[in-house]
Amino acid sequence: MAARKKSASRSNLSFQGWRRQNKRVGVRNHVIILPLDDLSNAASEAVANNIKGTMALPHHYGRLQFGADLDLHFRTLIGTGANPNVAAVVVIGIEDGWTKRVVDGIAETGKPVVGFGIEGHGDIATIAKASHKAKEFLHWASELKREECGIEELWVSTKCGESDTTTGLGSCPTVGNMYDKLIPEGITGVFGETTEITGGEHLCRERAVSTAVGDKWYKVWKAYQDDVIEAHKVDDLSESQPTKGNIAGGLSSIEEKALGNLEKIGRTCRYIEVLEPAQTPAAGPGLYYMDTSSAAAECVTLMAAGGFVVHTFPTGQGNIIGNPIVPVIKISANPKTLRTMGEHVDLDVTGILRREMTLDAAGDALIDMIVRTANGRVTAAEALGHREFVMTKLYRSA
Repeated sequence: MAARKKSASRSNLSFQGWRRQNKRVGVRNHVIILPLDDLSNAASEAVANNIKGTMALPHHYGRLQFGADLDLHFRTLIGTGANPNVAAVVVIGIEDGWTKRVVDGIAETGKPVVGFGIEGHGDIATIAKASHKAKEFLHWASELKREECGIEELWVSTKCGESDTTTGLGSCPTVGNMYDKLIPEGITGVFGETTEITGGEHLCRERAVSTAVGDKWYKVWKAYQDDVIEAHKVDDLSESQPTKGNIAGGLSSIEEKALGNLEKIGRTCRYIEVLEPAQTPAAGPGLYYMDTSSAAAECVTLMAAGGFVVHTFPTGQGNIIGNPIVPVIKISANPKTLRTMGEHVDLDVTGILRREMTLDAAGDALIDMIVRTANGRVTAAEALGHREFVMTKLYRSA
């Protein structure tokens, strides 16, 4: 009876969000200045400096990319601007053609977006014009109203970092417990980190909703192993997978790390589709897998570009990652990390290891933290100014 009461309570969960023109719901209301390429970072940052309350997202790429690498570049930029946590976008690029491609992609959501090319105008004139538009967008966005939204409209991603023994025993299972409770209520979730499932690939393959989806996932995992890891490693993955921090925290192998990683998908969830990096889910609510790097900033950036609006981040040794447009909720079960780096942690689940907190209670606490964050609670990463935005590059430019 108690379990049924809890389930009914979860089905009535709601939050206050911003409903966008395409009906998706955001939990933040950013106006961003988005550079197309590395050459446009300075102008974008100048606009954000001129118009307080807007935010520039500088990055290092966008020139002479081609093929799948260029496709991913555009998909990430367009997805970032399209994310429901973004109210409006000013795109600045060195030239008009590719700038327009990003503008047109974001415009499909219906939100306000405009682009400016620097060539033929120079930085000063471009910055002036873009600043006027950014100010107009900011005034408009500041008057948008939140509305009550059901929990099923929330898109929640996950990725862990600086893992140790406490991660697989405490913080990752906490995320898994949350997904086991909220996926049936209709939320959309995603996990990834392709290399960090090595050693547990048979388990992950079996957690697909069907044999076809599991085989699709295995093909993605095997391609990463063959085309990325085996093709480029010079000895083994020592100090990369697992990292020095993982080893110091008691994880002796990638296999041990993988088993902890997979705790994030709980006991009952089955993923329904396999996504490319930065791809937006299109098969309806449920749990998805996204093919991503295991590097924290890259992974969170890709998931944000896929449309996810809240990120849950279990950490053992203390990863301090944030994101410019998506609030990142840190969960830790490591008592030392809470003592020495407590300012980075949003949810303390150390009680699991002390047998003072059940996993069920930890999952409920995370659900509560997700709702509070959706309602406007500032995360530790946001408060500390962590805005890591890192594009994934597949290979060298031309």
